[in-house]
Amino acid sequence: MAELSGDEGREPTGRPPAGWPTLLLLLAVCYAVAALGGFAAADAGQTYKALTRPSWAAPGWLFGPVWTVLYGTIAVAAWLVLRHSGARSAVTMGWWSAQLALNLAWTPLFFAADAYGWAFVDICLLLIALAATINAFSRRRRAAAALLLPYAAWVTFAATLNLSIWLLNT
Repeated sequence: MAELSGDEGREPTGRPPAGWPTLLLLLAVCYAVAALGGFAAADAGQTYKALTRPSWAAPGWLFGPVWTVLYGTIAVAAWLVLRHSGARSAVTMGWWSAQLALNLAWTPLFFAADAYGWAFVDICLLLIALAATINAFSRRRRAAAALLLPYAAWVTFAATLNLSIWLLNT
C-alpha cells in the first residue's frame, strides 16, 4: 500500500532518505578530519622520515593517497546507512562518529606530541570503535560495512606500525 500513499522512498518517520546533500556533508566532515590532522602535524613527512622504522614500513608518500580514498569510503559508508535507516541509526552513527574522533586524535598524538604510546592506545581504541561501527553497519546495510573493511585493514597495519615505531624509538 506504500505505493498508493505517496510514501515510497521515505523513511518510516516520513522523511525522505538521506540524499546527495547529506553525502556532500559527510564527505566534508571526513575531509575536514583529514585537514585538521594534517594541520596538527604539518611536518609529519619529515617526522616520519626521521623515525627509526621497521623494514616493512610503508613509504611516506603512500599515506596521502591511501587516506584520501579511505576518507571517501568512510563518508559513503555512513551515507548508505543513513539512506537505509536515517533517524533510526543514532547509535550506529554514534559509533561512526567515535571512530572518526579517535582517527582525528591519532595524528596530533603521534606526530605533533611524539606520544607514540598514547597514539598506540588511541589507535587500539579506534580499532574497537571501528569494529563496532562495522558490526552496526552490517545490520543496516552490508555494503556500508564492506566499504569500511579496507579502512579496518589499513588501521590494523597502522597500529602495528605505530607499535613497532614506539618500540624502536624509545
